[in-house]
Amino acid sequence: MQTTADRSYDFLAEAFDAARAQDAAPIKMWTRGVPVDEASKQQLLDTARMPFIYKWLAVMPDVHYGKGSTIGSVIPTKGAIIPAAVGVDLGCGMMAARTSLSAADLPDNLAGLRAELEKAVPHGRSVGHDKRDTGAWSELPEATAQAWSALEAGFTRIVDKHQKLAKANTANHLGTLGTGNHFIELCLDQEDRVWLMLHSGSRGVGNAIGSYFIERAREEMRRYFINLPDKDLAYLPEGTQGFDDYVEAVDWAQSFAMANREVMMRHAVEAAHKVIAKPFEARLEAVNCHHNYVAREHHFGENVLVTRKGAVRAAAGVMGIIPGSMGAKSFIVRGKGNVESFCSCSHGAGRVMSRAEAKRRFTVEDHVAATAGVECRKDADVIDETPKAYKDIDAVMAAQADLVEIVHTLRQLVCVKG
Repeated sequence: MQTTADRSYDFLAEAFDAARAQDAAPIKMWTRGVPVDEASKQQLLDTARMPFIYKWLAVMPDVHYGKGSTIGSVIPTKGAIIPAAVGVDLGCGMMAARTSLSAADLPDNLAGLRAELEKAVPHGRSVGHDKRDTGAWSELPEATAQAWSALEAGFTRIVDKHQKLAKANTANHLGTLGTGNHFIELCLDQEDRVWLMLHSGSRGVGNAIGSYFIERAREEMRRYFINLPDKDLAYLPEGTQGFDDYVEAVDWAQSFAMANREVMMRHAVEAAHKVIAKPFEARLEAVNCHHNYVAREHHFGENVLVTRKGAVRAAAGVMGIIPGSMGAKSFIVRGKGNVESFCSCSHGAGRVMSRAEAKRRFTVEDHVAATAGVECRKDADVIDETPKAYKDIDAVMAAQADLVEIVHTLRQLVCVKG
């Protein structure tokens, strides 16, 4: 009879034989029934060879190759942090809130709601001579100013030690969406109740902090002549000033990301009130969770650092969000506390191809068909986010059935992309 640990991951012995060798930690994968590309396998193996990996790597079913480290990986460490594994979108994550509305309360045409959401939350990016960035605030709204007042002193302390971070976008990005796979959606659950859901992180300031400390870690490796299989595995050892400064900065950026989602949600709710005639309450149920971060946690009797690169904490009873693509369903989940995964689950469906490949392979007509029934952008600039560029979300959920239970299933009606 198989145990939970036996059946919860497939290791593909031929491809990963080296990961069972003495020079690498084991890799436990919740990937049964979903594809795993060869580049990701090699990237995982390189990470598993780092000497400070604690126990094993846990790999989620949305796994795919990423910059810095494999997206969909849970990297527990003792005595060091790999800044590039945490990445540059520090604290990126999801927020969802259930309203008192039902499907019958929505207008027949949702184009006006999408337009109001786009007006309420800066999104996208435009840069150049004499151009204002449409993805940033030109004047701070009250909610942003209030949120920034709680964050400003912490950022000042960081800048006092690291002057190169002084010019990073801060308050003008607080409460803004960004680009890429970040989104705002209006959804219906299995009972036709209306939810608002969004995805974003620490924006420009998180990127600046992440990039700065990634280079600091690389400098440390060069200084001590430490050779690595990949420069993105450069690390900061615990007990050093660089490590302490990084932990302080990344904690602050993760707080910024959480506040960013709160401000966006507030503005999204206000936008919905302008379009939907019926008065309603929001946040009858609400979840706000990171899926790109590092935290101190206790596992198998020891205190360790856990980097979740595209993964969500799924401790017993903890609520999380696993979105599909912009044309597929998403899930509000409750963690089962599976210790083998370091109490983690996937952060989404996961890509099956690069953005460049999606643009080569799919047409606007393909995208229109794949997003039928969703009020969203249907132009060439969002082809890289088309649903077929992502894994089958049902297969992803089936592969992690022992990590989370599904509480709500959401389907998109409106999607705003940067």
